[in-house]
Parts: sequence; C-alpha cells; structure tokens
Amino acid sequence: MNKIIDLRSDTVSLPTDEMREAIYRAELGDDVYGEDPTVNALEAKAAQIFGMESAVLVASGTMGNLVASLAQCQRGDEVIVGNKSHLLLYEVANLAVTGGIQIRPIENKDDGTFDLNELELVIRGDDIHVPRTKMVVIENTHNRCSGAVIGLDHMKEISQLARSRDMKVHIDGARIFNAALALGVTPDKLVENADTITFCLSKGLSCPIGSIVCGSEETILEVRRNRKMLGGGMRQAGIFAAAGVVALDTMVDRMSEDHKNAKTLAQGIAEIDGLQVEPTMIKTNIVIVEVLAKPITKFISDLKDKGLLVSHADTNRVRLVTHYGIEESDISKALEIVDSAISN
Repeated sequence: MNKIIDLRSDTVSLPTDEMREAIYRAELGDDVYGEDPTVNALEAKAAQIFGMESAVLVASGTMGNLVASLAQCQRGDEVIVGNKSHLLLYEVANLAVTGGIQIRPIENKDDGTFDLNELELVIRGDDIHVPRTKMVVIENTHNRCSGAVIGLDHMKEISQLARSRDMKVHIDGARIFNAALALGVTPDKLVENADTITFCLSKGLSCPIGSIVCGSEETILEVRRNRKMLGGGMRQAGIFAAAGVVALDTMVDRMSEDHKNAKTLAQGIAEIDGLQVEPTMIKTNIVIVEVLAKPITKFISDLKDKGLLVSHADTNRVRLVTHYGIEESDISKALEIVDSAISN
C-alpha cells in the first residue's frame, strides 16, 4: 500500500517511540490537586524555557488563548488581534461567547506584522461610551501568513506601545519554537516583553495532545481557575505531560528539518505552471499556495486521489505543512503529485 503523504497540518504528527515509552511509564497523581509529578515537571520546564514564573497545562491552544484572555480581561473589555489571526478566525468566537470580550481586528500585513500607526489609532481612550482596550495578541509564527516569523524588534515595539497604554500582551505562540529556530534565538527572547504565551505541544513537537500557558504566578493562578470553569481540569494528566517533557528535550532542534522540507517544497511548486508561491516568504514549516489553473476543490480532490492530503486555506489557496514523519523523499513525491494534479 502506498504511503499517504499528509501535509494538512503538523497536528497530524505522531508521537515518537520515546514519547510512547514515557507515557507508559509516567508517574501519575491528581493534577487538579496539583499532585501529578509529571505535569508539575512539564509546567516547571516550560516556565523555565520561556523565562516566566509559572505555567499550566491545558487541553488545546484554543483553550490556552481563551483562559489567558479571561485571566487578563473583564467582561466588556476589548482585545486587539490581527484580521488573519487564528484567535479571530478559528476559535469559535470564544472570547465573546465565554468572556463577554470584544475583538477588534486590525490588518495583518503579508508578513504577519501590524502597522504600528494603525495599532495606536485603534486603542480606545477614556470615553465612557467605548470599551476599554485591555490587551493585544501577537501570533508567532503566523499561520495564515505562510508561517511568517514576527521579529524581535516588532514584538518589542508592540509591547512598548501596549505598556504605554496600560495594556497586556498575549502571544499566541502555537508554533513559537519554529519562530525561535528561524530567528536563531532562544524562546525566552521572543516573550520577554509579553505577559502571557500559549504554545502547542501537539504541532511541531509531535505530542498527542495539549498546550501550555506561561505567565506570572498571579496570572497563571487565574488561568487555572478559568481552566477549571471550562471543564478543563484533568486528573492523571501526566499521561499527556510525559510526552511533553520528552518533546521539549528532543524535538525542538529537529524542527529545522521541517523548515528545510518546506523550503524545498515551495521552490518546487514555484516551478509548476498554474500554481503561485513565493519561496522567499517561507521561513518555517507552512507553505500556502495560490491555485490558478483549476477549481480549488477539484485540485484538492485530485491530490487526495493521488495520495497527497492538503488543507483548504481560503478562496483559492491551499496550505501544506511539513512536520515530524515527513521525509525528503515524501517532499519529492509530493511535488510529483502536485505537478500531475494541476496538469490533468
């Protein structure tokens, strides 16, 4: 049977043998009581990596962004996000539904950044008719912008502006380790001007489940309360945390292979008529391709029939994501399939 090459997302990555062994042998306790030693070890490791006081394990990145927002905003407050952000587009309006928090989108440029002048203009004043602007969210890397990396200078500029207006800064860092690798910096450098960060264990790190929220002790205590309110308190959660401990020790540096494979993929697709992608824009593990020569649904269906799975990014674009389990040979085969599917 021919191998299916699944490039829909890095969430399809599977745990390593070392993770599976760690899961099997994990020392467990009741995490709601704070008594699961494996969860405690993972949270301490995450906090140390990001240079923050505390951390908490949550079920998903969506939950992480939500509980971090609830911990730092009140009902009726406003949060500024990018118009292409995951929090705005793919998190089921949870800030509004659960927290009574209004989202104010501003434009994400093609590289995922904000126009700082626009950001400053949309921050509310003290007029009693308007909501308080309480927080700004930075997505790094940026999913809808081809995995773009937000640089240190831009992160600092946003944070300085937020601080001057008494606002919090949250980083949706689902793929923050990809960003750190691409920039050649340690992860703590990317969050040193932020109040909180959420990062995913189940994407490039290849764990079966989970995300981590990091922040101050006071904020994380409130995050835990909100996690419990949402039904997110887990008991013997060391089953999941064990994989996370292994991943943070063994999986970060290997993500550079994913970046290399994504670049190779983009360069190959750029040479195929009927498709459009700019390889110089590919900095991490996400490749977004504009489909010009065939209806998008037909193209995706043809790829699937030939053994390649991709995701529908938007109107006429597809997304391909490299990850653990995808080898150089898979990239070569994927390019053959793409060429065949667009040509026939």
